[in-house]
Amino acid sequence: MTSEARLLDRPHLPSSPPPLDWLTLADAFEVACLVRCTPTPTVATHRPAPPPHRAVVEFNREDAALRMRQLLIRLDVPVDHEVATGGLRRRYQLHRLHVPTAQALRYAALREAGWRQGRRELLGPAVGSSTPRAAWRTRLASAAWRSALLAGGRHVRRHILGIRLADRELAAVLVRSAAQLEVPALLRPGTGCLVVSVADGPDRLRIMERAALAPARLPTLA
Repeated sequence: MTSEARLLDRPHLPSSPPPLDWLTLADAFEVACLVRCTPTPTVATHRPAPPPHRAVVEFNREDAALRMRQLLIRLDVPVDHEVATGGLRRRYQLHRLHVPTAQALRYAALREAGWRQGRRELLGPAVGSSTPRAAWRTRLASAAWRSALLAGGRHVRRHILGIRLADRELAAVLVRSAAQLEVPALLRPGTGCLVVSVADGPDRLRIMERAALAPARLPTLA
């Protein structure tokens, strides 16, 4: 009896968080892909690097920053959008998104859960998937390519549409996502990066069409 009582009195280990619902997953996964397309925000040499769950993301394209902001609003994560202008002869804009410190851990948890669950859906076996699940896998594949086209490094040649990436896992997800969209994609090493590419012509048009999306709906104010 004493042994049984001791076993019953042991504290239970925290269980893993429940999976995200499909709507939340689609947005959180796209946020994760956008972040993985970007380099770590620049910091001065005398300052410590941001933590892995950093709540600051920088984009050099406004449409990528706006998409990220819209997705975070849909996920009920507050965000500030700061625009800085740099350069001398060739001016450029840097779009920096800040999540308040109080929301940083929640934002990081959503992003990591979205990436982990979305990656598993795309890279796992699709045999026996239901019709609704297959439709959501296609939506995740579109989100991955949309993020890459918005925030990844474009590598456009006459015969290909390519994306330069430093993230090996995202590159693998893009190749599988292209297959999900019925487009063959190639992965090859570039100079200090990886390049995922699809052929020009029907393949490129299909990827561009499936990645296109109307602006994310903003929540309706009462």
